[in-house]
Amino acid sequence: MQNNYAYSQLKLADLDAILAIEDRVHSHPWTRGNFVDSFCSGHVAFGLRNQDNQLVGYFLLMPILDELHLLTFAVDVPFQKQGFAKLLLQHMRDYAMAQNALSLLLEVRVSNVRAQSVYAAFGFSEIGRRKAYYPVHGGEREDAVVMRLAFENEG
Repeated sequence: MQNNYAYSQLKLADLDAILAIEDRVHSHPWTRGNFVDSFCSGHVAFGLRNQDNQLVGYFLLMPILDELHLLTFAVDVPFQKQGFAKLLLQHMRDYAMAQNALSLLLEVRVSNVRAQSVYAAFGFSEIGRRKAYYPVHGGEREDAVVMRLAFENEG
């Protein structure tokens, strides 16, 4: 599987492909403005592309001191449940360690048990909750599970 796929750092030119996936995958997708602001703030985005140069999935990270915060992460619907999330998480971990980060931090919806299990299987642990963090249809709010992957850098 890995031989037919390649990682690339994403830029503003990739925004239409990112937004298409974002809209298909998330109940409350990021807007174009959210992504533009993030790219202009120097946050790093990586994507995984297939042999046809089609974007399969992506993640966007924000550095905070000695940690990287996962802002958004998605695998396009036709590619889900095929191991691509794990490949992207491995690349995320490798990038973080190359930056000498001590950990990766993320929030995930309490209701998104599938994502929580993927993160937990990769080594993330729940470290807390954020009350009413995510919007829900109808004006309600949903809590977030805060998860962290800590690692020791070699060197």
